Amino acid sequence: MAFDFQKGEVILIDKPIEWTSFDVVNYLRSFLRRTYDFKKLKVGHAGTLDPLATGLLIICTGKMTKRINEFQGMDKVYVGQMKIGATTPSYDKETEEDNHFDISNITKEDLDKAAKKFTGEIDQIPPLYSAVKIDGKRAYTLARKKIDGEIKPRKVTIHEFKLLNTELPYIDFYVKSGKGTYIRSLVRDFGTSINNGAYLTALRRTAIGGFNVKDAYSLESFKETVLNDVK
Repeated sequence: MAFDFQKGEVILIDKPIEWTSFDVVNYLRSFLRRTYDFKKLKVGHAGTLDPLATGLLIICTGKMTKRINEFQGMDKVYVGQMKIGATTPSYDKETEEDNHFDISNITKEDLDKAAKKFTGEIDQIPPLYSAVKIDGKRAYTLARKKIDGEIKPRKVTIHEFKLLNTELPYIDFYVKSGKGTYIRSLVRDFGTSINNGAYLTALRRTAIGGFNVKDAYSLESFKETVLNDVK
């Protein structure tokens, strides 16, 4: 396989847990510049994944970075797990549980009924622990400094939201959503809708448009493929 990273390539990466999307971009840019002795190389990603999420990340190089907005606009598919009966400030496992709720009276019927409320176009407020900008600053920077900030709601589209395995307090789920959806916020709002609490415990992105994580490289396998290419 012959790569032309300066002319432009679309690379599918299976992002590992605890890496930011920017970590992956910086790692690949550094590796490719070092391997091919590039002085400069444009590298970007098409759709952020949180550090605690894994799965499909589209990386574009060279002239293919012009298509990033196109890829970002594609529908995305996720599988994940939430815990009900508790909340965290970040809506996921990055922060400690801060509120607890009784779930003894919650039935599967209650859960399925609530899930149906979250399809179609909905209003959603992104998490304070996110890359959304507030007055020019990243929201997560303010959150970690315990500075209050206001994030305005935005309209997002949820095509499908299905509850899979339910072993309370944990629920596995499937989501197909449009651009700009925060799955952490979806989980938080789902908990609120049952007069309870919920936060995200695991998330994996499996598809973006017609791209599937089954076709993605791990970082190590990508490195091996490139090094074999330059031999």
